[in-house]
Amino acid sequence: MSNLERDPHEIVCTADGEAETELLTGRAVPLGGPRAMSVTRTLPHIRRRMIGAWCFVDSYGPEPATMRVPPHPHTGLQTVSWLVEGEVLHRDSVGSLQAVRPGQLNLMTAGRGISHSEESAEGGTLHGVQLWVALPERHRGVEPAFEHHAELPVLEGPGYRAAVLMGGPSPATAYTPLIGMQVSVDGRAELPVSPGFEHGLLLLDGEVTQLPAGPLLYLPPGRGRIVLEGRGRVLLIGGEPFAEEIVMWWNFLGRTHDEIAAFRKEWMEGPGFGTVTGFDGDPLPAPELPGTRLRPWGRVRPYQAPR
Repeated sequence: MSNLERDPHEIVCTADGEAETELLTGRAVPLGGPRAMSVTRTLPHIRRRMIGAWCFVDSYGPEPATMRVPPHPHTGLQTVSWLVEGEVLHRDSVGSLQAVRPGQLNLMTAGRGISHSEESAEGGTLHGVQLWVALPERHRGVEPAFEHHAELPVLEGPGYRAAVLMGGPSPATAYTPLIGMQVSVDGRAELPVSPGFEHGLLLLDGEVTQLPAGPLLYLPPGRGRIVLEGRGRVLLIGGEPFAEEIVMWWNFLGRTHDEIAAFRKEWMEGPGFGTVTGFDGDPLPAPELPGTRLRPWGRVRPYQAPR
């Protein structure tokens, strides 16, 4: 999925401190023009830019909607497509053509550069999440690739059943220590987690006592279990705090202003991101860069007392 904001802000992330448990309230972002599908973006947040290597969380539905995201580029990240309801068709510049359905995983590794499109049937019900994972410096120049996993491993315990998207026993390629799961809760569940990971929890449907509908709940490192009570489905993401600085602007992840500017120029003028075939429409033009140089932001934005 693309970031279709016409005036995207740059985001640079550093491991510069931790916070207590906090609710990250999302903001509505339209994917396209006046009749665009709307998503709720809870990450990056004004306070917290990442959870482990997870750097972007868009959720949508359930509602009748049409996803139509024209060909657009990515660098330095992986896109993770997960549906609770509906179907989305993925095309990319390495030749992939793959629908993703509930319980299946589409994972695209942009590496040094890739382009892709996403679309769904007109007016069908859509409910799901789109996530990005930042690639560390040593891997961010890997060759672009695509994976589809129709079946995923399942972990079970008292009160829960969890499909593992990434990390742990998942076959999906990961470049940093992380975890991503859809957890079905039925009663009281105690999920074992890594104390070295920070985590985020997003309620997908149902009612779970600890999670209000909408915000992403951030949990700092240091716990060996997460307790949930109720009946519903929850997205759980986590990972080791990401220790590198990352500039994120539009659909690019880089390290400097000049690198981001070069990515944009290549998308607008050059062939470096390949061609998406089969999409009925033009590629998505990149927004204009801001008038000032993209500057560093902390991984956790420092608190500033109101004046």
